Amino acid sequence: MNRTLLSTALLLLLAACAREGAPTDAPATVGAPPPPLDQPVEDVPPATASPAGGSLHAGLPAEGTIGFEGFGPAKFGATAEEVRMAWGGDLGEPQPSEPGGCYYLIPQPSTDDGYRVAFMIEGEQFARIDVRADAVTAPGGGKAGMSADEIRDLYGDGMQEQPHKYTDGKYLRIADAASGNALVFETDADGTVDEWRIGTPPQVDYVEGCS
Repeated sequence: MNRTLLSTALLLLLAACAREGAPTDAPATVGAPPPPLDQPVEDVPPATASPAGGSLHAGLPAEGTIGFEGFGPAKFGATAEEVRMAWGGDLGEPQPSEPGGCYYLIPQPSTDDGYRVAFMIEGEQFARIDVRADAVTAPGGGKAGMSADEIRDLYGDGMQEQPHKYTDGKYLRIADAASGNALVFETDADGTVDEWRIGTPPQVDYVEGCS
């Protein structure tokens, strides 16, 4: 074998050895960026999620979730557990004073001014919703903060008026023929709606709630 052929064979042998000794897990591209971290470097605030029933992060029902039939998927006549599932958040742990007694599920945390929305349970069934927050709209467009005249304009001749039991205000009651349920606005002495409720008779007409 001449010197040229010997040199060529030696070079091929050295190249084959180099390939066999190369690491198999070497990165495909030299200088490629490292994979992203599982966690961000900086702290981030927790996400604000809407509960299943559409409640807002402010603890109020989403628009359109309150109707003559109930609250979202929890219809009047549902169990307290079904109301909790529809709300999707903390409603406290109240208990009736006696089996089948009347009590309220109230979104937590409550405010210094008392509840803004409350779900009445009586006879182990969902019976009524009480609303004081002016950001929550009743079926038909009424809400707390409106005048009695605005309520009259919205609901027309289908509304009945009765004197308030304790003040110089009024009860403005709208019955829903389809469901048999009712919507009641309470006004103060100046004719301004300070709260409203919706639910099944007779509970919707309890002027003292569960008291």
